[in-house]
Amino acid sequence: MSIAIMGTGSYLPAEVVGNDQIARTTGVTEEWILRKTGIRERRRAAPDQATSDLAAEAGRRALARAGIPADRLAYVIVATSTPDHPQPATASITQHLLGADRAAAFDVNAVCSGFVFALAVAENLLRAQEDSYALVVGADIYSRILDYGDRRTAPLFGDGAGAVVLGPGLGWDGVLGTQLSTDGDHHGLIRVPAGGSRLPASARTLEQGEHHFRMEGRGVRDYVTRQLPQAVGRMLDGLGVAADEVHHFVPHQANGAMLGDIWPSVGLDYTRMHLTVETQGNTGAGSIPIALDTVSGAGALRADDLVLLAGFGGGMSIGLALVRWTPALRGGRGEPRTVDAALAGHAPA
Repeated sequence: MSIAIMGTGSYLPAEVVGNDQIARTTGVTEEWILRKTGIRERRRAAPDQATSDLAAEAGRRALARAGIPADRLAYVIVATSTPDHPQPATASITQHLLGADRAAAFDVNAVCSGFVFALAVAENLLRAQEDSYALVVGADIYSRILDYGDRRTAPLFGDGAGAVVLGPGLGWDGVLGTQLSTDGDHHGLIRVPAGGSRLPASARTLEQGEHHFRMEGRGVRDYVTRQLPQAVGRMLDGLGVAADEVHHFVPHQANGAMLGDIWPSVGLDYTRMHLTVETQGNTGAGSIPIALDTVSGAGALRADDLVLLAGFGGGMSIGLALVRWTPALRGGRGEPRTVDAALAGHAPA
């Protein structure tokens, strides 16, 4: 039995934060931010919104698109590294908000790779069950853990959530394969030092800002530049798929400038790379499903297209999924939505 994407959905908070606001606190210029990141603006959650609120709204939209009621869900899986609380799982709150009373709900934390990790878990669970459905959500509110004086991280991140509904395919469509890897030797490249069992939150950790997100940007870039092309090559070889058969590449929207530099080495010369980072920023685990929903809604994906999803992030982890686009989603949502310049996609000449 194949497992297919039956519907997509996304949610971005209303508040738009432009580079002018970030420049004021980081001591850099708007031009510097755009040149280094490819980002012009990002969204920020309202003070009364938590990660589960964003996740639930993205989930509602994906369920509506799929035509599946929430009480038909067997699983609600939320990928996040900014949960509502240390416990319970943010997925349990999302389940409650959706009314998905029959679903088992749990979180996955592989940082920005989390959505693909959660997708792989859901796909494998559903293969063992007939006529079952799962909601897989990637959601993060990084605005709550950023140091707005840190020019290495503050310009990059936005808040948002994206979701997909997985269900029975037609035997030849859907998720063709997934590949997950983690290299714990590099776990220190991306981190939030305080707030866990190793360094519990205290007055001292708050004073020293150790509850803020930290990233070694050069180390992360070097890791992704070295490892992502190799991972893509291994996956396609393992599935017996030639690089020129892949129609679309939807990567984690980490940094537009970095993705533009890395793209030629990935080896997908005839593939269209989709970027939404210019107007959404890096939304963590939400970035891939948000981008997927955006390009699907714009009518960019056709039935039977091969779509490669590529997550990479803290851990360090890489998650890949190759999907044959589902005929049920043919034609997007009807009227295409406005597509920003970055979304137009590009491939090397």
